[in-house]
Amino acid sequence: MQTLGIEHAFSSFIWLCGPITGLVVVIQKKALKVQPCVGIWSDKCSSKYGRRRPFILAGSLMISVAVTIIGFSADIGYLLGDTNMDCRKFKGTRTWAAIIFVLGFWMLDLANNTVQGPARALLADLSGPDQRNSANAIFCSWMAVGNILGFSAGASGHWHRWFPFLLNKACCEACGNLKAAFLIAVVFLTLCTLVTLYFAEEVPLMAYQPHHLSDSAPLLDNPQQIGFDNSKSKLDMSAVDNATGNNPESSYEINKNAKHLTPIVQEQNESFSDGPGAVLVNLLTSLRHLPPAMHSVLLVMALSWLSWFPFFLFDTDWMGREVYHGDPKGDESAVKAYDAGVREGAFGLLLNSVVLGISSFLIEPMCQRMGARLVWAMSNFIVFACMAGTAIISLVSVNKYITEGIQHAIGENRAIKIASLVVFALLGFPLSITYSVPFSITAELTADTGGGQGLAIGVLNLAIVIPQMIVSLGAGPWDALFGGGNIPAFVLAALFALAAGVIAILKLPNLSSSSYKSSGFHFG
Repeated sequence: MQTLGIEHAFSSFIWLCGPITGLVVVIQKKALKVQPCVGIWSDKCSSKYGRRRPFILAGSLMISVAVTIIGFSADIGYLLGDTNMDCRKFKGTRTWAAIIFVLGFWMLDLANNTVQGPARALLADLSGPDQRNSANAIFCSWMAVGNILGFSAGASGHWHRWFPFLLNKACCEACGNLKAAFLIAVVFLTLCTLVTLYFAEEVPLMAYQPHHLSDSAPLLDNPQQIGFDNSKSKLDMSAVDNATGNNPESSYEINKNAKHLTPIVQEQNESFSDGPGAVLVNLLTSLRHLPPAMHSVLLVMALSWLSWFPFFLFDTDWMGREVYHGDPKGDESAVKAYDAGVREGAFGLLLNSVVLGISSFLIEPMCQRMGARLVWAMSNFIVFACMAGTAIISLVSVNKYITEGIQHAIGENRAIKIASLVVFALLGFPLSITYSVPFSITAELTADTGGGQGLAIGVLNLAIVIPQMIVSLGAGPWDALFGGGNIPAFVLAALFALAAGVIAILKLPNLSSSSYKSSGFHFG
């Protein structure tokens, strides 16, 4: 982003598109909530190809188009009127390229949200009650495989040599590397999507709906539904007995049953439009039907993502600026140093993904031994330590903090680079827990509430996208207050992680270890 001339303080605003497309996008003056909306629609989809697969296919096609737009944004900007200067010499802002990049980035996030909700819901549909944690662990491990391949592509600086035809006046080495990596990613995405569509057999949902429910209905507690059925049957039997002269129940009992029935009928008969303009209202309405323990899950999830998102925003930029002392808008040596730092950051993310993949297979044994509550709390404490570690690593290397600011205060030190890579790698362990355990807990808490897995994940998604919006809006200005570096956001992230860990211990439900026993989840 910053190689196109976008200032560091505003780069976080671009990431705002992710949470917004995960929550709300305005189309034809109607609110379209992408992942929550897609989750709800996929719950009700009656396509002959299944409930989830049509959305996965559509999202995958959108991803392919989006990454192509991003990769060729410099070329498109050049055709639309950006500078004619060679990309090696021009250091200003390429306005059209930046606009095309942002549009492609927004489309990519929208597509990712379109795929992710139905993909997780499909996983929940196909796994049995005793396989949810194993299923999420396998999902997490395959995410790690994808991350490893992706970050390996990003860490390589030789794509432009293997595909020299991608280079031109508007697109230099870094741009050529990005193009090639994205084109390879499209090939892999196509293959993986075809495998998913072919092997994930779904039973089509019956189009017939016996009665209209609000979108919150799938999350109604099963005991209430049982109470509804029991009270209804008792009321009917009482009416029959009364008509025949056999009245085993008093009129008081009948009235009591009727009173018990009334509020439930009112709740069940709440009716909202299934149109896109009403989805968010229905989604928020469903919050009051959640199991009480889910409120704690949402709180911890929100705090967790307040701590994670600054790292996702600035990880490679931190390596390029503070660790490698580079500048994307500086002279040639500063630009090379920044690019080297970004590639090293991609290598750090590769290590992160390796640890994430290995850790995903340890989650189930840990949950069985310690319980999901302590495992999730432990992950937040590790994030706290690692985020605090980034500040310590930086401060140890400061030699000109007062005069030049924190952004240029860190010299090139091999020990600092190694320590930075260690932090990247260690964060893979809590990340695997964040990607798995909250979804397992959600599936466990809402397992017997009618099967609205898409809606449940949509509600959990609110606790992800809202913190992302907050960080996207505030991280850049917050860092600017302290000299324009990345460290202030990381320090604040550490505090959020600490709060998440403490609240997880105090408030999360203590699910039994037996709920995490697996009868064996076999892939393929």
